[in-house]
Amino acid sequence: MTDIASMNRVLWAIPNVLCLVGSRAGEEMNAMTASWVTQLAMDPVLVGVSVDATSVTHRLITDGRVFSVNLWDRADTRVFVKFSKPAAREGDSLNGRPIRQGATGVPILEEAVAFLECRVVHTLDLGSHTLFVGEVVECGFRVGGEDVPVARVEDTRMKYGGVLRGR
Repeated sequence: MTDIASMNRVLWAIPNVLCLVGSRAGEEMNAMTASWVTQLAMDPVLVGVSVDATSVTHRLITDGRVFSVNLWDRADTRVFVKFSKPAAREGDSLNGRPIRQGATGVPILEEAVAFLECRVVHTLDLGSHTLFVGEVVECGFRVGGEDVPVARVEDTRMKYGGVLRGR
């Protein structure tokens, strides 16, 4: 088998978007930094997010069956550090960032360049993570957002993926 350091370097080289995934169950809301997000199908339009099975977001998506993908301006990546832990909700904000509720009630971050709002149609248990497959029910850009390059993992010093630590 390949050595762990080589495997990590190769897996970290896969291009990934860096975004905030919003979740909601009942009155509880959260948003978390995520990089394992991709379109999976065109008809219906399906988007997948892979979420750590021990996270608050995992619990909320499992219970609420909805999530949002909030694409962020690649020039403003500091936001991702604040959302690497569960978010604090105060009125219409998460971690001090303004939100609105989408058609499904899931939080949409107002400052996001663009958003996708999804209703979960499939889940796949992958061990450490669950792949939530959502059908897009709403999407859009903020004013002027169509021309803004979105954040990617390589825009930061963040590393997520590879082999579980301790192996």
